[in-house]
Amino acid sequence: MVYQPASGARDLLPLDVEKKRWIEERLQQVFHRWGYHRIITSTLERMDTLMAGEAIQRQMVIQLQNGEDDELGLRPELTASIARTVVTRMAGVTYPQRLYYNANVFRRTWESRHNRQQEFYQAGVELLGAGGLLANAEVLLLVADCLAALGLREWHLILGEAGITRSLLSAFPANLQNKVRSAIAHLDRITIDTLPLSEKLRDRARIMMDLRGSSADVLQKVRNLDLDEEQRQAINNLKSLVKLLESEKKFPLILDLSLIQTIDYYTGIVFEVVNNTESQARVLGRGGRYDQLLGLYHPQGENISGIGFGLNIEDLYQVLLSTQQLPQITPASNWLVAPETASANAFAFAYAQKLRDSTDLVRVEIDLGGRDADAIRQYARDRSIAQIAWIKADGSPTIESLR
Repeated sequence: MVYQPASGARDLLPLDVEKKRWIEERLQQVFHRWGYHRIITSTLERMDTLMAGEAIQRQMVIQLQNGEDDELGLRPELTASIARTVVTRMAGVTYPQRLYYNANVFRRTWESRHNRQQEFYQAGVELLGAGGLLANAEVLLLVADCLAALGLREWHLILGEAGITRSLLSAFPANLQNKVRSAIAHLDRITIDTLPLSEKLRDRARIMMDLRGSSADVLQKVRNLDLDEEQRQAINNLKSLVKLLESEKKFPLILDLSLIQTIDYYTGIVFEVVNNTESQARVLGRGGRYDQLLGLYHPQGENISGIGFGLNIEDLYQVLLSTQQLPQITPASNWLVAPETASANAFAFAYAQKLRDSTDLVRVEIDLGGRDADAIRQYARDRSIAQIAWIKADGSPTIESLR
């Protein structure tokens, strides 16, 4: 019998781990520089927490058997878990709160391909208790700093506004809104042409589907729609954000008011980070504003504004493979300490500890016996170990360099 990981899971070998850590450590440095602090939440959550008031579809969640009354599942994303943690465990904190995470998430996928991946790694941030232009700009410019720290230049940001898109959809009959929403999200013109809509609403749906491109063009098109005062104010807020971002010149920006995320708790800007060096665009991360999510978990139902993003470690990994920046080998040990006789064993462990106590990171292995000097040397060469410390019975070392 051949034992394999559970369906949809994956193992990370030492070199894979080194590459993953390379990415995560650089992202963590950026998060620290922007004043964000790490939070760790439970992998296992109650289903009502994970579904975030039906904003996350039940079929996306991997559910677990539980003998108690609670329905439990594995987190498909981190934002809902962090929202629950903040309002239940961090009462009385001063806002804004800047939090980041580095964790695995689990999503049930329904593609027909065998062993479709269902465990993923993400790193991201949540900025809580701050709304408006500057908070939105901070999170988007933080994304740019993250990708710059990884040496990625060929990417662009697709920016939408869930509140505007949702309000524009309100003009359609209630029984058709989900179908129109889905058709716009998938750029499905055939469905728009066949739905029982008036010609005016059909034209509105077509315009919404075309609200993608340069900021100037999209903002001009949306003004041609019949907007109420609240919608016009939202457009003006979006225009101010776009102006600020374009003045920073950190990344190419595509405005897309047809952008609809599969997770439905977003209330303001939504965005995707897309790599554009390959023939097929790869989404490196997603995020957006959610100003009503924390209220679902708050004991008094108090809404606390929030905005964040998550970057997909596997997708970053795949893009970075071609740049040769990622580690190509696992780090070699610096020393192999070999006792020459059994009476030197205690001295060998003491000498190895002395080496490890260096202020710099020093990797030290102990030879565990059972082979002669030539075999020990061959082992060290095979593992690219630079130096052997031969420990004599009196504890004195003889240093042999293999380079």
